[in-house]
Amino acid sequence: MNFEEYQTAASRTALYPGRLKNLEYPTLGLAGEAGEVANIVKKIQRDHGGVITDETRAKLKDELGDVLWYISACADELGLTLSEVAEYNVAKLEKRHLQK
Repeated sequence: MNFEEYQTAASRTALYPGRLKNLEYPTLGLAGEAGEVANIVKKIQRDHGGVITDETRAKLKDELGDVLWYISACADELGLTLSEVAEYNVAKLEKRHLQK
């Protein structure tokens, strides 16, 4: 699945107030889901000595998927595609890398 296919499929499940006029909702969701990822990683350090188990990897996969969904929804709200965001980001990182 590529970014365009994902964004189209994810968009069909985006049911929230003010869809395509409400950047706040997916932004807050993104922050919440990113926090869940961070919390799992914290527990890997605290409870498992930094070892990532298959169960923890599955939890992270699930939460990262939720993060991706909210990123896609934010992009939709801004009239951007995930491909545009990804291409811009890679170009920015390459430019930064070349400056070092």
